[in-house]
Amino acid sequence: MKALVADAIADLGVEQIRSAGIEVDVKTKLTPEELVREIKDYDAIIVRSATKVTKEVIDAAPNLKIIGRAGIGLDNVDVEAATQKGIMVANAPEGNVISAAEHTIALLLAQARKIPQANTALKGGEWARKLKGVELYDKVLGVIGLGRVGALVAARAKGFDMKVVAYDPYVSKDRFQELGIELVDSLEQLLKEADFITVHLPLTDSTRGLIGEKELGLMKDDVRIINTARGGIIEEKALAKAIESEKIAGAALDVFESEPCTSSTLFALDQVVVTPHLGASTVEAQDRAGIIIAQQVIAGLKGDFVSNAVNIAAAKVEESVKPFLPLVEKLGRLLTHIADVSINTIEIEYAGKIANSDVTILTVAALKGIFANVVHEPVTFVNAPLIAKERGIDVKEVKTKTATDYISTVTLRGGDTQGTISAGGTLVGKKNQERFISIYDFDIDMVPSEYMAFFRYEDKPGMIGKVGTVLGKNNINIANMQVGRRVVRGEALMGINVDSPISDKVMEDIKKEAGIADAKFMVL
Repeated sequence: MKALVADAIADLGVEQIRSAGIEVDVKTKLTPEELVREIKDYDAIIVRSATKVTKEVIDAAPNLKIIGRAGIGLDNVDVEAATQKGIMVANAPEGNVISAAEHTIALLLAQARKIPQANTALKGGEWARKLKGVELYDKVLGVIGLGRVGALVAARAKGFDMKVVAYDPYVSKDRFQELGIELVDSLEQLLKEADFITVHLPLTDSTRGLIGEKELGLMKDDVRIINTARGGIIEEKALAKAIESEKIAGAALDVFESEPCTSSTLFALDQVVVTPHLGASTVEAQDRAGIIIAQQVIAGLKGDFVSNAVNIAAAKVEESVKPFLPLVEKLGRLLTHIADVSINTIEIEYAGKIANSDVTILTVAALKGIFANVVHEPVTFVNAPLIAKERGIDVKEVKTKTATDYISTVTLRGGDTQGTISAGGTLVGKKNQERFISIYDFDIDMVPSEYMAFFRYEDKPGMIGKVGTVLGKNNINIANMQVGRRVVRGEALMGINVDSPISDKVMEDIKKEAGIADAKFMVL
């Protein structure tokens, strides 16, 4: 067996691979063309973020069995192409969480005490004792996203005697109590209460622009914002405008909408502290990630269990269950998109013929879909149950051998004591075509598609026309439309499949024109 280390990792990691009897070549800074030529001789490749393992590289690697990414993100690895070739992809998501949390605290302190400004002034010959910062003591830290990094930041902030509040609808109340953190019911409440705000979310369609002009307007005038998660979650132009107008006190940023970023209106503002995406850039984090990925590659080449594999195939799953895997994962994503309550409990009900099978992998697929747009790291069949456990979410399987209208159905329910939401699906015909058959407890019959929207409204004449008219004016084509209702002139649900994305503005126009209170667009 031969392994290629294409980006530098810890020497100990390289030695571990060699000690396992695997030949290792360290060849960093290969050009894409050189990598395509070199890769044919290797059974494994290890990269960080610099080297891109593209489809072209994968197609040129007849012996490749595993791709190891020494870090969390997989933007530089074509996971789909690897999966199609039967090549395992593994990462090291736990390698940098401590470093990321500590960097968040470092930026928080640097912003609060004006350390960069003081450093620059003194080195420039100015004894600038006029610079006055603020204490962390007794201040409110608002944590948006209470995953691994968010929880570590909260714990460290409590050491400064800060009051920590957090918003995360996918963390149970018991978990909040265990961490000694106050749960807030909404993002709006957190924005209004916090003196410092730190963001720890993945960048998804639903989190992009999460903090914009409207949200900044809700904050205290002396608030300070920290982002070490992903650029794009905070709208940079709106942030710069809010700081320039003294609506907010300042910000500390490690990530940007476009990277590498060497020019920004934010850079000209003294109230802004910036670093070039250094959250994981510590000796310990780099070493840890290298050692972890070395262990993953060794396991993959020796045929052992690879705990951080992100594309494990369900090869040993019952044939009767396999066709349901994509559907159930889509149901999980759907549940997340339509959620208007906190999800502290998850119930998966299997009804009909499917209830006779071992559905464990389907339950994991549901969790994989639910958490896909919620946490930083790629969610896999391996770590999805662990993510649920870490967040204190109770997961329950229910089986019933009778199904109404269909041979087999799967229904996901999520919520808390304040209420639940649900989404159900089935497979129909000889080709096992996917169908969403219930949403918000409305009976409906929809084929899942990339772009979908759902509207809840009072059932009355003309509603379909109003929605269609607004979409037509904006050149958005409706591929399919379904309506579900329980009683005539009661509450109704309209679901549509469209050929292109619907912008936030268009969704707002639909709500205004048709008098619809609840409208959600999703990229499935």
